[in-house]
Amino acid sequence: MKSASAKLLTLLLLASISAFAAGAHQWPVLGPDGGDVRSLAYDPHNPDRVFLGTSTGVIFVSDDGGHNWSRFAKLGVGDDYVLDHIAFDPHNSKTIFVSAWSVQDQSAGDIFRSHNGGKDWETLPAMHGKSVRAMAVSASDNKVVVAGALDGVYRSNDGGNNWQRISHDDGIVKNIESIAVDPKDPNVVYAGTWHLAWKTSDGGANWQHINKGMIDDSDVFSIIVSSANTSEVFASACSGIYKSVSGGDQFEKVKGIPFTARRTRVLKQDPSNPAVVYAGTTEGLWKSVDEGRNWKLASSSEVVVNDVLIDPRNSQRVLLATDRSGVLASDDSAASFTSSNHGYSHRYVTAILADTKEPNTLYIGLVNDREFGGVFFSHDGGQSWQQKSSGLDGRDVFTLKQAGNGTLVAGTNKGVFELAEGGSTWHPINDVVLEKTVSRTVTLKSGKKKTLTSVASTHAVLEGRVNDTDLASSRWFAATSSGLFTSKDHGKVWVGGPVEGEKDFVSVQAHDGLVVAATRSKVLVSQDEGKVWQPAVLASYPINIRSVTVAPDGQVFIATREGAFHSGDSGKSWNHILTGLPDKDITSVAYDNSHKRLLATSGQTGVVFESIDGGSTWQRGPDSGFPLRRISVVHGRYVAATPFDGVIAQPENESQSANAGSGSN
Repeated sequence: MKSASAKLLTLLLLASISAFAAGAHQWPVLGPDGGDVRSLAYDPHNPDRVFLGTSTGVIFVSDDGGHNWSRFAKLGVGDDYVLDHIAFDPHNSKTIFVSAWSVQDQSAGDIFRSHNGGKDWETLPAMHGKSVRAMAVSASDNKVVVAGALDGVYRSNDGGNNWQRISHDDGIVKNIESIAVDPKDPNVVYAGTWHLAWKTSDGGANWQHINKGMIDDSDVFSIIVSSANTSEVFASACSGIYKSVSGGDQFEKVKGIPFTARRTRVLKQDPSNPAVVYAGTTEGLWKSVDEGRNWKLASSSEVVVNDVLIDPRNSQRVLLATDRSGVLASDDSAASFTSSNHGYSHRYVTAILADTKEPNTLYIGLVNDREFGGVFFSHDGGQSWQQKSSGLDGRDVFTLKQAGNGTLVAGTNKGVFELAEGGSTWHPINDVVLEKTVSRTVTLKSGKKKTLTSVASTHAVLEGRVNDTDLASSRWFAATSSGLFTSKDHGKVWVGGPVEGEKDFVSVQAHDGLVVAATRSKVLVSQDEGKVWQPAVLASYPINIRSVTVAPDGQVFIATREGAFHSGDSGKSWNHILTGLPDKDITSVAYDNSHKRLLATSGQTGVVFESIDGGSTWQRGPDSGFPLRRISVVHGRYVAATPFDGVIAQPENESQSANAGSGSN
């Protein structure tokens, strides 16, 4: 019965993975190139073929040694699988293993296997649901695969068909972060954990705690065994790099890497020259040419390195998997690096803005990319991008709008910034005037006392996170983590703060005196430009609000995790839209002024939904093949923001054109 259930589980998961690959006619990704990369691995029989693992369950592939990339496969049913390890069978590179662990449920994960070079994938039932943090295929016996999970070390002796836990049932060897198999003896396995390292020399029958010489609280992120001398073992930890010349019996801390760069995520040895060892740290790539005795910084210290790949045919070719800056490539043994991300975009896009004066110009806002993010622009409809973030100092951008005079206004994780039309540097516009009524009592000549009131003003700086802005009227609005603010002079001075006891606002929109503002759980409505507010009751159950939209005719739409809500009477009454739209995970509702219609997106599907009757009925438009955050229409073409894959655009020859209502197609 268990065997039948396991086979059914495999077939179901295989079907879901294959269906995604075969059935998704995805819109092309416009970029910008770059973003986070978790892992890299090359085909041992064709090193020009390189696989790239992401933190959202997606694999990219390059067939030219990492110069160009294309989206290759999606593993898992969600978007939360971190693919930290990709391993090829050293004797049959058509067989590939990928380990995964879940960001949302860190005790969950999988191992995926392909027998045809990645065209089809299956989950391995015995490892389903296990948070697999490390994996290795034995170099001397390709049938031996070893995996490290949070609940111990697992081993397969038949290429992944069957697995058994080889660590002790007492749970001492657990929280595995790294695995290494002796290149000459598959029974010798090293396991790095969240607390030091272990070794077995007999396939798991006995385990030895190899901690001599290591600082006691070290997390061991990576272990490598020298191919030239298997007694030589390197281990990287949060406390630095350690080396053993006795098979782990005794370690000595490596000198030469500064204490501040001690968090070493990965170690890699040059396959053609074992004396060369690379250490990828949270503060750059370090290189040793003398088996770890001396080290030298080989990249910018700002680079966070997650993985290192050395071309086995030409060790001068080195690729780095990094946070934020994507793939960095060197052709001179890590003396210099350049970006190598053409075709690879792993960006969290929060805003898309079409320039009101230049029809081919697009602006986008990004989060999680620090100095590599901020704002990007394109003058050719998204075919090429340039960063335009000077002055933002690595801030995240949550909202991007354009004022009537062409000025760009960005809401960031720390204040509001503006970029004048034709300007090159962003400037803060965060002057807040705090007004306080002061009362004092005076005695008149008649002896009577009179109370006089006055308004005292003090200046402060708006430093909270700015989630949304509205610049459509003479009065600007900003929804921030410090409250709701307004400006009558285009952002020179702001006034405001908490409203009706609410402070953390995520969205605001205004039209002809009607203002709708929302926190993550509540909606407030004003009919007089924000002077008086009334709470709106959308549902009898808790909701998680993403954004608000006010259409020109005064209708209001709220996008929430629990679906879309609509009010046709300026917020007095509400209904839950259950016909034509998904009943959960609505990420945006937008008004397309060029076609006088409403557009909606969902994180559950790549479909664009459209209403041409003010939201009474909705039709399914084209399917982008990606989860969507928001949608825009630019030159008769849908352009969308995705949570993980940058900006995507509708193919120009797609039958359901953005110019036509879906109901008429």
